[in-house]
Amino acid sequence: MSSQDKDMHDGTEHDYDARGVMEAKILAQALPYMQRYAGKSIVIKYGGHAMGDEELSRAFCSDVALIKQSGVNPVVVHGGGPQIARMLERVGIKSEFKGGLRVTDKQTVEVVEMVLAGSINKSIVASMNAQGARAVGLCGKDGNMVLVEKATRTIIDPDSNIEKVVDLGFVGEPKNIDRDVLDMVIKSGLVPVIAPVSFGADGNTYNVNADTFAGAISGALDTTRLLFLTDVSGVLDKNGKLIKELCVDEARSLMEDGTISGGMIPKVETCIHALEKGVEGVVILNGKRPHAVLLELFTEHGAGTLIVN
Repeated sequence: MSSQDKDMHDGTEHDYDARGVMEAKILAQALPYMQRYAGKSIVIKYGGHAMGDEELSRAFCSDVALIKQSGVNPVVVHGGGPQIARMLERVGIKSEFKGGLRVTDKQTVEVVEMVLAGSINKSIVASMNAQGARAVGLCGKDGNMVLVEKATRTIIDPDSNIEKVVDLGFVGEPKNIDRDVLDMVIKSGLVPVIAPVSFGADGNTYNVNADTFAGAISGALDTTRLLFLTDVSGVLDKNGKLIKELCVDEARSLMEDGTISGGMIPKVETCIHALEKGVEGVVILNGKRPHAVLLELFTEHGAGTLIVN
């Protein structure tokens, strides 16, 4: 062997050794967390930028397959607001807003169901199956899994400064969860992928906020973790720094003093409600970060803000 060949050979062996040590360290760190979650269920609310980006979407589906193969039972609840808005525009349905909230009439809810329980749901299922996850698409109607009640919102009238109740149309909130279908799917080794559309007691179809829907499903399953994939890193302090962990009382204090504001408030409130229903911990994390779910579940420091009782 020439000296040049020997140098190349030694360099390659060195590279392999270094890579092997690094991989071993990663496995050593991940294995205890895999054992911690083995046999337990987690709910992942999937949406936002991660769902619209093809590369991130493929990475997410691959991560779900790996989670399932590691012995964890993932349940995915997805949204689809931007896709619904595009379809409404495409078919010429103009949205009505009251107090800044979209009103869902009969025509609109038909489009919502078509997009959420149809094209989006089956696209996610196909991507997960391509990654080996063996996913099955569902919505709240299947097996009467989720019964909802009509939702209303109270707003302050800007002219009179008086509170008034706004009728949002066919928008619902989960009232009762029957977990039988989900238990059967999970026990069969499948990954449920659920669209937040369901029946009301009146027989009508209702659209449900995906965050609220995921929280209700997670509470009914008594899951170890509920993960919200968002477009931000988690809950930030007044200096814009990520808060790694919060208890419920701390989260409420941060909402009161304005540290938690805007669209983060309903997410944190949903987290608190899920904890009250029996979920062990809820995490808000950035779905734009590749492999965010794996980093959160299988590393020491996680990837977002963990909220616990």
